[in-house]
Amino acid sequence: MIDQSSISSDKITSDLMPQKFGKAGTIWVSILVLLCLAGLFGYYRQLTLGLGVTGMRDYASWGIYISNFVFFVAISLVGSLITAIFRLTNVGWRTPLTRISEIIAVSAILFASIIIIVDMGRPERFTHIFLYSRLQSPIIWDVIVITTYLVLSVLFLYFPLLADLPILIKNSKAGSGLQKLYKFLGSFWKGTAAQFKITEKAVKIISVMIIPVALAIHTVTSWLFATTYRPGWDSTNFGAYFVSGAFLVGAGGVIVAMYVFRKAYKLEAYITEKHFDYMGKIVVMLALLYLYFNVNEYLVPAFKMKKAEEHHLMSLFTGEFSLLFWSVIILGMIVPIVVLIFPSGRKPKTAFIMGVLVVVGAWFKRFLIVTPTMLSPFLPMYDVPENYKHYWPTWEEWAITIGSLAGALLIITIFARLFPIVPIHETIEERQNVKQQML
Repeated sequence: MIDQSSISSDKITSDLMPQKFGKAGTIWVSILVLLCLAGLFGYYRQLTLGLGVTGMRDYASWGIYISNFVFFVAISLVGSLITAIFRLTNVGWRTPLTRISEIIAVSAILFASIIIIVDMGRPERFTHIFLYSRLQSPIIWDVIVITTYLVLSVLFLYFPLLADLPILIKNSKAGSGLQKLYKFLGSFWKGTAAQFKITEKAVKIISVMIIPVALAIHTVTSWLFATTYRPGWDSTNFGAYFVSGAFLVGAGGVIVAMYVFRKAYKLEAYITEKHFDYMGKIVVMLALLYLYFNVNEYLVPAFKMKKAEEHHLMSLFTGEFSLLFWSVIILGMIVPIVVLIFPSGRKPKTAFIMGVLVVVGAWFKRFLIVTPTMLSPFLPMYDVPENYKHYWPTWEEWAITIGSLAGALLIITIFARLFPIVPIHETIEERQNVKQQML
């Protein structure tokens, strides 16, 4: 590990400045763009032909669109976890991770908003939410908290970026498009002590505000399920269940992003093994917490074993969804706990693999929250076509879903090309503080 206190300010600036895409980066961006275009084509077909092109039917009226929506909402919680909570508790090692978590939060919540419009089928009716809204509806509250969280997340990303803009202007090519962009974003920023004081105060205020909003967005989203009278959703546990799962996938997502950016931009001196060690411990704690809520969520109905609940639980434990269910529980929660609990398991590469398992498992966990319940109604299915009793997404649904995931990754990738993914000014300031403490 390189001692960061021995690195000069010029070296830090040079290391953390945005870099042009190399061959690998160009290929990566091209793949993401193609996936986005495929998603747009799938959505065009859905708009012109209707929701009949999807695999959704009368019973399985929520499919992978809603699963994807819940996943995006969940992983967006990472912004308040890493930046807000760590900032308020004065966690000193958070600096290299804050901007990574903030851009993940912004891109995720943005596409959560988009995917819910895709699920509506008739996007022009989105205005009805505002024209004919009812305060007693969880849907209008979901719209309110998502919009509020998006605004706060953008501000959370922008305010700490202000101190880096003069550095970016100084070190970018004179008269270039990038320099004009930096000047536009920071035209009012002079770097005075008064501005730093105001910005610091604003960030603290947003840190306090965004935590209850972040908890609210996952709680209200869970209410969309819990207030719908169906087996598997008829639970008072759903709020805490969703929040704990969101914390887990958010932490796993940060570990994955840490490793990718560390490798791609050679940031070993800034995103160190210490960060993987600490984040690995956090994932263990959050996985244990989420595993507890999973046991609680399934054990209580299993004791009661009402008829509709029995059908739902059996489809998960031993039925058509059992392979996916047990894979998610074992690979997405238990294996990361077992591996990351040991120091050797918290090394960068191993932690990265566990982070991937957590994130992939989290997406399929959202699928399991939605689909098996829709196919286990309280009133048994009689005299319906066989395909109504099952659900499998069509290629249009997969194209749109994968396209939305690619879109979120594209935003993160472009942001890292335009702005330093590790804050330059904060890193220099942190290095100077460490140096002063050593003297």
